[in-house]
Amino acid sequence: MAKAKQVKVTLIRSVIGQKPEKVASVRSLGLKKINSSNILPDNDSVRGMVASVSHLVKIEEM
Repeated sequence: MAKAKQVKVTLIRSVIGQKPEKVASVRSLGLKKINSSNILPDNDSVRGMVASVSHLVKIEEM
């Protein structure tokens, strides 16, 4: 069975001054502090959240 694709998401900019919807997206990705990372499944819901905060995060495919 093939291993499911995953992405590593890293917070590179602060959420201070961002709209509450953007802050909620960052928090739901599991990111709390700058340079915190989380490995998540590569699916549409995660990609949508990353797209909405693309100016705050860095994404790497694993």
